[in-house]
Amino acid sequence: MKRIIKLSTALMIWVLAGCEGQSMLVESGVSASLALERAQRITALTYDLQLSVPEDAAKPLEGRVIMRFDLASIDAPLQIDFAQQAKDVLAVSAQQKPVIHEFSSEHIIVPKSSLRLGENEISVVFKAPQDSINRNPEYLFTLFVPDRARRAFPVLDQPDLKARYSLTLETPAAWVAMGNGAVLSNEVKDDRRVFRFAATDPLPSYLFSFVAGQFETVERGLRGRKMTIIHRETDSDKVTRNIDAIFEAHAQSLDWLENYSGIPYPFAKFGFALIPDFPYGGMEHVGAIQYRASSLLLEEAPSEKQLLNRAQLIAHETAHMWFGNLVTMRWFDDVWTKEVFANFMADKIVNPQFPDTDHALNFLISHYPQAYGVDRSEGANPIRQRLDNLNLAGQMYGPIIYHKAPIMMRQLELLLGEEAFREGLQSYLTRYAYANATWPALIEILDKKTDIDLASWSEVWVNTAGMPHFKLARNLQSDANEGPWVLKQLDPAGIAREWPQQFTLLSLDHNAETSLLAAGEVPLPTALQKNPQQTLLFNADGLGYGRFPADPKLFQAWESLTPLQRGVLLVISFENLITTPSGSVTDYFDTLQSILVSETNELLIELAANQLHYLYFSLLSDQERGQQMLGLEAKVWETMLAQDSRSMTKVYFELFTQIALSDSALAKVYAIWSGEQTVDQLSPQESERIRLAEILAVRLPDRADAIIARQRGETDNPDRLRRLDYISPALAKDPDIRDAFFESLKNPANRATEVWVSDALQRLNDPTRLEHAFAYLLPSLELLEEIQVTGDIFFPSAWLNGVLSTHRSLAAADVVRQFLQERPNYNPQLRMKILQAADPLFRASKIQGSKN
Repeated sequence: MKRIIKLSTALMIWVLAGCEGQSMLVESGVSASLALERAQRITALTYDLQLSVPEDAAKPLEGRVIMRFDLASIDAPLQIDFAQQAKDVLAVSAQQKPVIHEFSSEHIIVPKSSLRLGENEISVVFKAPQDSINRNPEYLFTLFVPDRARRAFPVLDQPDLKARYSLTLETPAAWVAMGNGAVLSNEVKDDRRVFRFAATDPLPSYLFSFVAGQFETVERGLRGRKMTIIHRETDSDKVTRNIDAIFEAHAQSLDWLENYSGIPYPFAKFGFALIPDFPYGGMEHVGAIQYRASSLLLEEAPSEKQLLNRAQLIAHETAHMWFGNLVTMRWFDDVWTKEVFANFMADKIVNPQFPDTDHALNFLISHYPQAYGVDRSEGANPIRQRLDNLNLAGQMYGPIIYHKAPIMMRQLELLLGEEAFREGLQSYLTRYAYANATWPALIEILDKKTDIDLASWSEVWVNTAGMPHFKLARNLQSDANEGPWVLKQLDPAGIAREWPQQFTLLSLDHNAETSLLAAGEVPLPTALQKNPQQTLLFNADGLGYGRFPADPKLFQAWESLTPLQRGVLLVISFENLITTPSGSVTDYFDTLQSILVSETNELLIELAANQLHYLYFSLLSDQERGQQMLGLEAKVWETMLAQDSRSMTKVYFELFTQIALSDSALAKVYAIWSGEQTVDQLSPQESERIRLAEILAVRLPDRADAIIARQRGETDNPDRLRRLDYISPALAKDPDIRDAFFESLKNPANRATEVWVSDALQRLNDPTRLEHAFAYLLPSLELLEEIQVTGDIFFPSAWLNGVLSTHRSLAAADVVRQFLQERPNYNPQLRMKILQAADPLFRASKIQGSKN
């Protein structure tokens, strides 16, 4: 039925356009062909947007947008994007004259008879539901990436039609507001407040933004820059602990980027909003960066990783001001370019802020496990993907562009040299400032700075999926005698690709590292020819990418390795364990336990803890877990008590709460949550106590109602209380209540705050509840297409991970396999997302099946 309707609406538009002498296909979303056609016709685009936000969140927004632009051709009607209904378009005028328009497939069609060559002015009066601007009871925020501006107002919603936006915003009188431009006036009349903002610098539509609501405002001046924060945190001590560091990290990031790029901060203002349960870590809106509040306002005694994550997040969003905002991708197939540069620059920016941190180790831990997690899966995708319509652009996002791409970019910098690479980026930013560019355009600039064929290099690294497998082998000599050891780079797809890359080998026999430029087949140096399987650590500098051999005996040299080398050994050993499960899961589990009780590097402890958690709940059999349970809990608890710093105590307590299953361990968690027991260096804050209450409610089901009731009474922050009330049914002992909650998620309105949904799915699918949660698998998969349409860019993956990540049975794996087999024409992007999210399940079920 949907296809028939779509064809009939396309025919309607063909008839309409045909009356003016030209046929025209109209399709939902923003197709690549439509975007190209408009980009060739339209220049000098501006918007004057007036919006009124009712006090009642159930009432629609009311607005008027005036678009002004120069038009190079009037050979065809103009399609204006508006992803609402025909009844929501109240009036259209062109050149200040009423227009008889058509509406079809999310587009307002302005006939070519109403257009003129040169200057045009089109006005649309409209209404839109407030869910298009993420309305909450006391605040709202817009999040228009990648193509969601068209849900809130009529717009030409594509990245290569940059425009200047002037906004007038009417809100309840008690609200404050922040936008891309500075506030020019702020007037109250009849219990309403009207904000008028200055025109923005040229922006793509996905970066236009505003935040409004009941927020506190903090302003600072640092090194000649004025910065503004708005937030809703009610814990004044938490704000005081964090606020200076937040401002300073932004200032340091701006200073570094100006120096590196040679370009002063390119926009008129700089501010940021800390939003409760924001869907992402952050979003780089010009002049009004949005952050998840908890990512910046840290609890007491944050771990080293939490501090690094905050600094990197701030650096990432600030780097976007140059990479993505000043120079923007022409189409969302290159969205990865802005993300890779933001991540790559963030790693560089943070280094001087944390002089005592092993940044090579942090890069390894931050990027490699997640990149490998996709590239090892059946759903592996290339860094650069084809995109035919912006309504699928959200599926371009994922671990490959955030984690594999920085690894690729580091290899590219190694090939060119740091200075040539920097000069190339400076040329790129200068040439395309306030405009749009493509990845091939950058490669063309960089290619002039090297003798290497970067286009061919990029073809494999950027345009194809997967990773090389490295293998030690002997080359047979002509007399059939064993020849020298060589390192072979193999293409798992069998199409003879090569990933040229640099990394080092560490010889434990000689205590020395040797550099290799690996492509195809490389002979080992003469000094390393003896027993290389047991004495060589591959990728010892953490620069290479692929699946490397690693002998378990290398762990015997743990104490002699540097922290980076230890991290490399953990990463490649884990990959080998789960991809070629010939090794013993219990042996590796024992190795991880030994590391956790003896290692002192916080980054390594968290890496080992993450691996141990997966082995414990997914790879060990129920019998093996039962045998390990009391010993593991005791080791983690005792190691926690032995710590002399608050941050390390919290790291071990976090792990303890995750693996606590026995009555005695849960009693310890309960005692700390309730205040009946205190531990030196440990004082859980409100958000941490809520997390403990959730764990306890799930794993002590007979006490769930009392635990949640008590936590509710002790929660002061209204936003955290709303979240707790939302998630409580997912914590209930009664399976009927949990089932009803899951059923409610089929209503898009109940999925509005996506972070809450992800948290609730995690509790519904707790490792202790998998037998009952099995029934959620198929309906969760059946909802995915709708979730892709209604949710934000990361939500389909978050939904899948929340549902699939803890399951380990063959039956669960069969549900996923059968779902895909029965749908051969399923959306290819969503098929990839399912296969990526199901990879841990597939591997766990295979290992579990081998034990039965």
